[in-house]
Amino acid sequence: MEKIKCYGCGAVIQSDDEKKIGYVPKNALNRDQVLCRRCFQLKNYHQLQKAELTDDDFLAILNRIGEENCLVIYMIDLFDFNGSMIQGLLRHINYNDVIVVANKRDILPKSIKDHKIEMWVNRQLKKEGIRPLAVLLTSGKKNYHLDELMNMIDQYRKGRNVYVVGVTNVGKSSLINALLKAYGQNDALITTSEFPGTTLDIIEIPLDDHSCLYDTPGIINRHQMAHLLSQDDVNMIMPQSELKPVNYQLNDRQTLYFGGLARFDYLKGNKTSLTCYFNKRLKLHRTKLEKADELYNRHMTLKPEIKDIKTMKDFKTYQFTLPDHKVDIVISGLGFITLKEGKAIIEIKVPDGVGVFIRDALI
Repeated sequence: MEKIKCYGCGAVIQSDDEKKIGYVPKNALNRDQVLCRRCFQLKNYHQLQKAELTDDDFLAILNRIGEENCLVIYMIDLFDFNGSMIQGLLRHINYNDVIVVANKRDILPKSIKDHKIEMWVNRQLKKEGIRPLAVLLTSGKKNYHLDELMNMIDQYRKGRNVYVVGVTNVGKSSLINALLKAYGQNDALITTSEFPGTTLDIIEIPLDDHSCLYDTPGIINRHQMAHLLSQDDVNMIMPQSELKPVNYQLNDRQTLYFGGLARFDYLKGNKTSLTCYFNKRLKLHRTKLEKADELYNRHMTLKPEIKDIKTMKDFKTYQFTLPDHKVDIVISGLGFITLKEGKAIIEIKVPDGVGVFIRDALI
């Protein structure tokens, strides 16, 4: 008997265990398109039921891609570039042809030229050993460069299947839905949300009589802040519109809090200017270094926070000596801070497991 899959997330439909993925009541099985209970609740009530997929499940999907000659669309998140990298991707997909789609262009300030962003993306990819056939900036939310993406797929796939891969929350399903809407296939829309791990299995979308485009589940990158937050707090850190830079002047031994989720300590250096790129709903708070621990431990003004973290001793600390040129300090999934030229010693405090990176400045 042919397996029925949820058109929203790709999970195999079953009616035996409502606690497992793909559950649908038996009386709903006779519909032309079947939506599992998890997708139904997410779409209509904004409630997310946890899925039971492991890292091995995701790697098995990547290895399956590597077993055929295909074109791979590797989606990265311009807001969280470092957090959206998949380690060892080329090896897992057996070095198939790759196009890099840099999504969420609408989040970055419009004042930055696309060409400058593309050059920056190419430099970062080169450091990771990735040399794609092409790089394209897109926005599934704003329908940006959709025609160019379809033309690029037609140009490079050469009759082959196309697989879209990326980490959770990179916007794969949203971009595919934008393509479907643009080409009049509204009845085939797949489930999207700001919560990590919405797609649970490969979703097949025909391109012609002989080949398909496949949306794959997002690889879980546990460096990202969203995996530690409640559903309500995810909205506070995930930007939905253009980032508005917030500028600060800092002397040494001053601190910046990003809600109750992260902390920047400027330990040593000349007076400097820095620019913060975070969701505008996330409150930033500046204080003196000697008062910073006390401020957090009062738990009054710093929201949101991680429930299991009670004092500053529960944070992990990263210390960096910054070079004498402009850099970004990235807190994976939360945002980034651009520091002007000038050597300095800084510390970043984040929940254990959240990634912190230093990179060449994007803006």
